[in-house]
Amino acid sequence: MITLDRQHSWFEQQLAAGRAQSLPQAPQWLQLAREDAIEAATQLPLHNRQHEAWRYTSIEGLLRASFTGDEQAHQQNQATIDDLLPPESDSHRVVLVNGQFNARLSTLADLPPGVRLESLRTALAADPDLLASWFGSIANHSESIFSALNTALINDGLFIHIDQDIELQQPIEVVYLNSGLNLSEDKQLMMHPRNLVVLQPGAKATLVERFVGAAPSRYFHNNLTEISLQQNAALKHYRIQDESRNAWHLSSISIEQQSHSDYRGVTLAFGGAWARTEYHLDFNNEHASCALHGLYLVGDKQLTDFHLTVKHRAADCRSREQFKGILYGGGRAVFDGHILVDKDAQRSDAQLSNHNLMLTRDAEVDTKPTLEIYADDVKCSHGTTIGQLDPQQLFYMRSRGIDETTARSMLCQGFAQEIIDQIDLQPLREQATERLVASLERVQPEIGR
Repeated sequence: MITLDRQHSWFEQQLAAGRAQSLPQAPQWLQLAREDAIEAATQLPLHNRQHEAWRYTSIEGLLRASFTGDEQAHQQNQATIDDLLPPESDSHRVVLVNGQFNARLSTLADLPPGVRLESLRTALAADPDLLASWFGSIANHSESIFSALNTALINDGLFIHIDQDIELQQPIEVVYLNSGLNLSEDKQLMMHPRNLVVLQPGAKATLVERFVGAAPSRYFHNNLTEISLQQNAALKHYRIQDESRNAWHLSSISIEQQSHSDYRGVTLAFGGAWARTEYHLDFNNEHASCALHGLYLVGDKQLTDFHLTVKHRAADCRSREQFKGILYGGGRAVFDGHILVDKDAQRSDAQLSNHNLMLTRDAEVDTKPTLEIYADDVKCSHGTTIGQLDPQQLFYMRSRGIDETTARSMLCQGFAQEIIDQIDLQPLREQATERLVASLERVQPEIGR
């Protein structure tokens, strides 16, 4: 059973294990942020069913695990890295191996003027005052023990800064290669990459994030990203989480939008034993918009959790959140989506939906889309569905000579393809479709249990 003392003790253990790896010679403002995060973690409530944000997702298994931040544990052999690295793409690629920037695998040449794309360590050493303007101003480390841990143990990550009115033609691709293959079973690796993305007024870019893990390895990937979209800025943001099936994965993305900015995100979740993705989005000025689409495929011994908080604080903003899940075996999913419309956010337009396809009797989903509205001139809706494959559709396809296994896969793919098709990059869209089809083919023996 989790107690508050146990939670605090675990936090202290991770601090002790990770301090040797945290950024050396950090600027004073970062040192103060670390101290604030450590202090905040001692004041946070217990993350259990009494805590609304963690009502359906237990952290008990994570608190029982033992992690290390030892420098040698982060070193991986070249064969492991080559096996994990996705195919080359027409992009500016940044590779982080176990949370640390790898210059040899990254391709940062030929960046246009006005675009900064570099490791967080490099940016902090070269221009710490610039980062101080945004660091911690969007994400709040006092709300979650894991955000506090990330702030306290920052080691590396990514800094993206695009100047005013610059449109970056090639996408930025960030690949997180995670592996703990050289560790004993009683000690797992942990990494806490921190990303800061700033698009100045009128800037436009596409950001692709891939999370890839060596199949049998156990580790804890605790990622925190802050995104600032200034007036008229636009960001397309695609994320594919395909961690090891033995890993813990936690991503927290905080987005702040100014007037007439546009955020379009697609997030796909396939991997992890315990995986949680949080989106915290604030509309701080009028006429901003966001569209967030998500797909999760969850099977035996997997928990996948999506937690969304969208705050309409200004008038005339538009948000769309659509998530779909396919569950099989004993897989379990959580969807917790919350839209808040403040009293001054008149003429807000918000839609939130979550649809789930259950392929087996043992699969489980907890879904809770909610609206909290204090303005009187709004257009808002939310809804959720949980269902199985339509027997009539299966019968129709089988009557046309399609075998049952193929028919089931085709129906599942049709259900999911609406989300994948939101990806504008054709090679990435095709890779995501191939990953989905391969997964559906593997799970066929478990369907109908």
